[in-house]
This record gives sequence, structure tokens and C-alpha cells, in this order.
Amino acid sequence: MMRRALRPSRGWIAVGVLTALGWTVAKVTIPLLAQRAVDEGIDPYDRDALLRWTLVIVAVTVVIAVFTAFRRYAAFAISLRAETDLRRQLFAHLQRLHFAYHDRAQTGELMSRANTDLRQIQLFLVFVPVAGANLVMIAAVAGVLIALDPKLALLALAPLPLLNVAATAFSRRMGPQSVDLQRRLADVSGVVEESLSGIRVVKGFGAERLQDQKLRRAAAGVRERALEIARLRSAFNPLMELLPTLGLVIVLFVGGREVVAGRLTTGELIAFNFYILQLIFPLRLTAFLVAQASRASASAARVYEVLATAPEIVDRADASPLPDGPGEVRFEDVRFGYEPGAPVLRNVDLVVPAGASVALVGSTGSGKSTVARLLARFYDVDGGRVTLDGADVRDVRLDELRRNVSIVFEDTFLFSDTVHANIALADPRASAERVEAAARLAGAAEFIAALPEGYDTLLGEQGYSLSGGQRQRIAIARAILADPRVLVLDDATSSVDPSKEHEIRDALQEVMAGRTTIVIAHRTATVALADRVVLLDAGRVVAEGTHEDLLRTSDPYRHVLAHGAGWAEPEVVGS
Repeated sequence: MMRRALRPSRGWIAVGVLTALGWTVAKVTIPLLAQRAVDEGIDPYDRDALLRWTLVIVAVTVVIAVFTAFRRYAAFAISLRAETDLRRQLFAHLQRLHFAYHDRAQTGELMSRANTDLRQIQLFLVFVPVAGANLVMIAAVAGVLIALDPKLALLALAPLPLLNVAATAFSRRMGPQSVDLQRRLADVSGVVEESLSGIRVVKGFGAERLQDQKLRRAAAGVRERALEIARLRSAFNPLMELLPTLGLVIVLFVGGREVVAGRLTTGELIAFNFYILQLIFPLRLTAFLVAQASRASASAARVYEVLATAPEIVDRADASPLPDGPGEVRFEDVRFGYEPGAPVLRNVDLVVPAGASVALVGSTGSGKSTVARLLARFYDVDGGRVTLDGADVRDVRLDELRRNVSIVFEDTFLFSDTVHANIALADPRASAERVEAAARLAGAAEFIAALPEGYDTLLGEQGYSLSGGQRQRIAIARAILADPRVLVLDDATSSVDPSKEHEIRDALQEVMAGRTTIVIAHRTATVALADRVVLLDAGRVVAEGTHEDLLRTSDPYRHVLAHGAGWAEPEVVGS
């Protein structure tokens, strides 16, 4: 996955590699120049030679600084582009994933993968050019040391093979710990996201202490795992300091005797010391990279787990455009359940003629809302078929289907944007006149005009600065502006003040005129808006007719209207 993320940055990778190589060559040259300065300018004391080599060293240091700047910029350009591309891919994929996935997934968990995990990947990728330069640096230093004095080089580098043993053991133990740490960080994100999203419920029930306890437990888990990782690093990192220091001690002891014996010059001994010191930073960074690689690998696996999840509701290979039509809806022997062995709809046959309105009535769990979800193809039926103007909804393009089926949900969601933008969600280029016309039809124009900046008023998160009824009227206006063939009102007046309900009903009658409409409702006044009423019980159609006919002839229907959602069975998914 990370290789794929790096592919668009091939140009910057080439720049990073070239500058890293240039930096390494210049860096490795410094000790050799220092050797010449000592052997030609200090030991025999030649002022001109000393000045000449000093100037060369300064020039090479400037080159190192330039290469360092380019390498650093290239590293950030590579990593930040990869992070941005991965974030866009993840976000786009999350939007493509089917409703059933989001039913199971926790928002905080997904947010953790989109933020914390991607950040860990970026932090690792920023060191990729540096890691390459480190490897070249270690190889170059080893080569130069061997060229200067093979015996002394082998003694100086003898402790380094222990690095491979230690790094392997460290990485093997870090891997599982890193995976668990990322999971625990996601738990913390989940608690915070859930508590803030439900802050009104938390405060309303005085549950602040309970949520605080949840966060304490989650945070304690993060602390425990992070301390375990810190213990591992505290055992491994000192080795990265110790190994080159051992080499330095060996060079000073053996090399000093070689200088005294005349087999090694003072400049060569200084160069040896320089090279051993140059190994300290690469080895220290290697320790960091081994640890970061474990965390980045764990994070990449968590991100890939989402990206590898295939959307279940997608366009078929031979998907066709939605045929022209007035909006006739048919459910033909439809069977469906959210979980295997737990059917919600059982052999449902339902016809909504074009331009007609049908009210779906039933107890909680009877499958009313499920009908709307299947029509918009949020889920696929287990058996039978759902058609719109004669076309099976599974055979038409999703974007066209959902442009032609608008649903006003009971749980109204508004975005942190202007009133205009929320109403114009289906058509962001809609004119102010169209937006205002939709608001008037939804009975929202009056209260919108009273807002501080009218249609340009910025709503708070989820529109909580408005009342429930006001939010629902904006949601209805949003559906009206979409101008769909089929309008589904899923308990869309449940939050409207009864004193204002007649205004909404009048508006809905105008909107529903000549448009295929499915009304899911409990209030008698809303049900009466429909031409025909269908009574659902335990996933089956048990009665249908006009509101007046069912009031006269159906005891179960009268019972549902009298008791609202409390009629028959306990609540299940799909109400």
C-alpha cells in the first residue's frame, strides 16, 4: 500500500535519492579532507596547505547544507503528498462503502484510521530518503575505513553485526505492541467522538462521570501499551549509542599504538575517529526507524483493512441509465433481512402508481423504513425485486437512482454550512430563487428570514442551533429542491410542533401533488395525506386501503394509530 502511495511522487523520490547521495558523498569526504589538513598543514605546519584545506572543508560543508535542505524538502514533499493521497482515497472509499458497513463500524474508529494512522505512515515516509542516505553512509564509511587500514577497520566495525541481531529482536517484539497501541488509540477516539456527538444526552442524564470513567479506562490502556513500547526502546536505543562508541575506543587504543609505531599517520587516526563518530547518527536514526516502521506497518494494515473492504452495493458491469417514466414503484415478492436468519420483510408485494401517494403504517420493527432503504438501494434484497418505472433498481446506475429517489429521514442531519448550502445539497449550483422556492414549499421560509443572515446564516454542528421542527423543514426543502420522481417522507413531521403541523401538511400536499410519494408516519393527520394506506406487521402487508376505509374495517390499523410505535413486537433493526 505504501509503495502505491509513493508512486505519484517518483520525481520527488528521484530528487530525494540524488540529494541524499550527494549529501553522503560530501559528508564522507570531510574526514579525508581533515586528514589531509592534519598531515600536510599541521604536522609539518604548512600555513598555506592548512588554509587551503580549511577552505575546501568549508566549501564542502556549504554543499552539505544545500543538499540537506533539498533532501529535507523532498522528504516532506514525498510524505505529505502520500498522506494527502491516502486520506483522499480513504475518504472516497468510505463514502463508497455500503450502509451495512457503516452500520457496524464505529465513527471514532474510522476517524482514528483517517487521522492517527495516516499520520504514523506520513511520519515514517518522511524519513525514507534519510534512511536511504543512512544505508549509503554506513556502507561508504565502512568502505573508506577498510581502504585506509583493513585491520583497524575490521576491529572498529566488529561490534556492528550485533545491530542486526538487536534490531531483528526489537522489531519482532515491537510489531504486536504497535498494533495494539493503534487499536487502543482508536478506542480513545471512539469514546471522545461518541461523547461529544451525544453531549446533549450526556448532560441531560448527568452522565459526565460515566463518560469520564470510560475515557480513563481507554487512556490507561494507551498509557500501558505506550510504556511497554518505551521499555522496549529504552533497552534497544542505548545499543545504538554503545556500538559505535566501542568502535571509537578500539580505534583510539589500537590506532594510537599504530601512530606511535609509525604505521599510521595522525591525520589517518583523526579520520578514523571522524568516521566512527559519523556512524552514531545513522545508527541512532536506525533505532528510531525500526520502531517507527513497526507503528507505520500497523497503521498501514489498519488503513488497508478499510481500503480492501469491497463495497457491496455498486453499479453492475452492465448497469443502464434509469429509463424515463413517471415514477411507478413496485415491490415484487421482496424478502430481506439485515442479518442472516432474521428477516425484516417477508414476501412483500406493493405497488405505488406513478403520481400516487402511499402511507406505510406499522409498529416499530414492522419494516416501514426498510422499504425506503431498499427503494434507494442502500441495501439489496435477499429475494424478489424492487423496480422503478419497470427497471430493477439493481440494474440501473446508482447515481441516477438516488437522484430520482429523495428521502427525508426522521433523524435529520444538517451540515455545518449555510442554510442555502444545506438546502442546495443535491444541486450546489442552484439559484437563490430555487432555494427560496423550496423553502417556501417546505414551510421554512418564515423562520429562515428571521435568522441573523437569512439563507447565508451558518448553522452549528448538525444544525443544533435550530429546533427539531426547523431542521426537518430544511430537510424537506432539500428533498423538494432535488425534484425527484419519488419522494419518501420517513416520519418527516415527527419533530414538528403540532401547532405548526398544519402548515407542513399544507406544504406537503402541494409538494406531493402529481409526485409519487411514500409517507412513513405515525400521526393520523400525516397518514391522511396519502391516497392509500398500507399496514405492515412483522414484515408483511396485512391490510391496505384508504385511511377512512381502514379506520372502519381494520382493528389492527386503529390500534397502531391509537398507540403509535408501541403496537406489536419489540424493536428490531429496520424499523
